[in-house]
Amino acid sequence: MIELRTPAEIEAMRPAGRFVAEVLATLRDETKVGTNLLALDRRAHEMIRRAGAQSCYIDYHPSFGASPFGKVLCTSVNDAVLHGLPFDYALRDGDLVSLDFAAAVDGWVADSAVSFVVGTAREEDLSLIDTTQRALAAAIDAAHAGNRVGDISAAVAAVARADGYLINTDFGGHGVGRTMHGDPHVPNDGKAGRGYPLRAGLVLALEPWFLATTDQLITDPDGWTLRSADGSRGAHSEHTVAITDDGPVVLTDRGFLGVD
Repeated sequence: MIELRTPAEIEAMRPAGRFVAEVLATLRDETKVGTNLLALDRRAHEMIRRAGAQSCYIDYHPSFGASPFGKVLCTSVNDAVLHGLPFDYALRDGDLVSLDFAAAVDGWVADSAVSFVVGTAREEDLSLIDTTQRALAAAIDAAHAGNRVGDISAAVAAVARADGYLINTDFGGHGVGRTMHGDPHVPNDGKAGRGYPLRAGLVLALEPWFLATTDQLITDPDGWTLRSADGSRGAHSEHTVAITDDGPVVLTDRGFLGVD
């Protein structure tokens, strides 16, 4: 069921958005060569506890997951791009890291992701990350009342295709509110003018993600981590966005923290 939020409810979602933004900004700043993925998860867990927030991941067990996730943070490294289950791994120079985090504050959920390189960056990794960021900006620009879901999807795809990347539509954006995943599904490819009409009060997590040379995924033995089928690297950018009569509002914007 697709739910529309009142202006008061969207205001009530702002603390969740600010908290998720703060956690990701903090983790990005603290992640260095040698940082262990389990330490990042513990840090996120600590921030959840101190804020009195609730994790959306730790007990999450959808049909595509082998078991409850068990952690509070997704950590996808290099050829992993989505749902990375943290494990005992110390980051190495040049690793491409994607952190995906969702949490609830006072019953309202926000969801966001960021990708970056630790240590010495390869130009092709920076280009891939930049494409996801520009695709996310294009998606947000299309998230206006009167448009349709297909307008968002087409905007994402246009950026990806112009940069030479293939697009997987198995996983994409989604509605968000009292729960982390809701309708409508927002694929990263589609036709402008098609799909569910965008109305004020709709809140979406928009999340372009791409792999360097494929659109095919494989699942790790952990039952969660999704990797490229050919070993190429992936990147992922995501924000929670509210559609209002005055235009899109990015609830997980990290600008107030002085970061992108």
